[in-house]
Amino acid sequence: MKKIVLLCNMGLSTSALVRKMKNHAKEIGYECTIVAFPVKKAIEVAIDADCVLLGPQVAFQLSMVREMLPHIPVNVITMQAYGMIDGKQVIEQVIALLGENNV
Repeated sequence: MKKIVLLCNMGLSTSALVRKMKNHAKEIGYECTIVAFPVKKAIEVAIDADCVLLGPQVAFQLSMVREMLPHIPVNVITMQAYGMIDGKQVIEQVIALLGENNV
């Protein structure tokens, strides 16, 4: 079971994306938990994550989050996937980020 943490500005704007991601993960049988929080809570909520994705609105904090969580893969959700609330594309990004392309 993978733990995926999404970080955004206030933790609210990603709720629809989280739902879409959970739906797609279920469709493909990808076992994971997905949670969203404000980026300011990164260290407390993502310390045990398998991967962390930042919303495009906080992409400027990518280096800081990577420094805080050096043992965890961290990347930014594409503007297109975020704007379209494309849960499938974001789950595919997670799978690629974790090197699990055979899922």
